[in-house]
Amino acid sequence: MPRARDELSAGEWAVLALLSEGPAHGFALARAMAPGGEAGQVWAMRRPLVYRALETLEQRELTRPAGTVPSQTGPQRTILEVTPAGARAVSEWLSQPVSHVRDARSLLMLKLLFLSRREADLAPLLTAQRAQFSSQAETLTAALAQTDGFDRILLLWRLENTTAALRFTETLLAENTRG
Repeated sequence: MPRARDELSAGEWAVLALLSEGPAHGFALARAMAPGGEAGQVWAMRRPLVYRALETLEQRELTRPAGTVPSQTGPQRTILEVTPAGARAVSEWLSQPVSHVRDARSLLMLKLLFLSRREADLAPLLTAQRAQFSSQAETLTAALAQTDGFDRILLLWRLENTTAALRFTETLLAENTRG
């Protein structure tokens, strides 16, 4: 399903969240988004895609240039920072549960990563996420009783994934309240 025009992709959110931690240049962001990078362990992006994300974020006035620094390997590097609108967008995004279980591996994990890096309380997001997944599990369970054939197989698959995501969320929430 294509995303809405005003929606950011997972990678764009990750780059924006990284910049919300402090000004940086594109090369440093690309390193953080590489498969072995700080954020790349959750959502990896090749360097050209990071630069494309930076262009998108600047066009949407969520980031802006903040200066330049010399580079030993080429031209000066442009330092970027989040705008006040970008900072608000990241804060709001971090507080919202993901809508679909299929987004738990990408968006939810990115949110948990960036909240953890901020040393923020995970409980508000996890509580909202638990409610979201719980509601979806109830809906799927009710639909399962009225379905047969491949539709039942598909619903069962979705229910098992939702139940696993719900269990994961509840485990994290329990750990968060103990710690």
